Amino acid sequence: MRNVLRTLFLIGMGTHGLSFGQANPDSYLVVIDPGHGGTDSGAIGTHGVLEKDIVLKVAQEMVRLNREIHGGALELYLTRYSDSLISLSHRTQLAEVLKADVYVSIHCNQAQRKGAQGIEVFVYKGKERYMEASLQLAKDIGQNLNQYLGIKERGVKAANFQVLRETDQICPSVLVELGFLSNRVEKEYFKKEESITAMALVILETLITYFNEGISK
Repeated sequence: MRNVLRTLFLIGMGTHGLSFGQANPDSYLVVIDPGHGGTDSGAIGTHGVLEKDIVLKVAQEMVRLNREIHGGALELYLTRYSDSLISLSHRTQLAEVLKADVYVSIHCNQAQRKGAQGIEVFVYKGKERYMEASLQLAKDIGQNLNQYLGIKERGVKAANFQVLRETDQICPSVLVELGFLSNRVEKEYFKKEESITAMALVILETLITYFNEGISK
């Protein structure tokens, strides 16, 4: 992985095309869905590293950075704010009730092959209303995490995940698999606080750039 602190500095200086500010025409509303929670730990790495904990930390850090660095450029809501189990239907209903502009579900991956690594971003496999916008956002998130943090990009893929299927007529939606807990290098990366901050900041900046460029409408 590249030097995370250097990456954060470069992003903070507004380099490489990420947008350090703006958005906010009446505040775009984004639902961030940290996967799993409660009795559902999700993927499990060695030494007690749990997917549910990592993705919640990333989501919470996005909220903090949006408030402290961007002054609330986006209106962010989480589907869970603690280690609690929320049904998939309730997660997607939040996007519907709030009339979200974008829905982002955050996960970590796992595989039997320990060498598997990298980020995958999924969109709904059907012909949904917001397909073009979802594909663009998915592509941007994957490319930016690769470019700024050095995380291998495995590409954009289509799937019939419930959270994507149930938001397909509400707003652009993506499901982000940040990396593999079954991979020793990526598992160790996820355990570092600066890595959590770096991933959160890149995803947040990608969303702000996405709205600044008017892709979502």
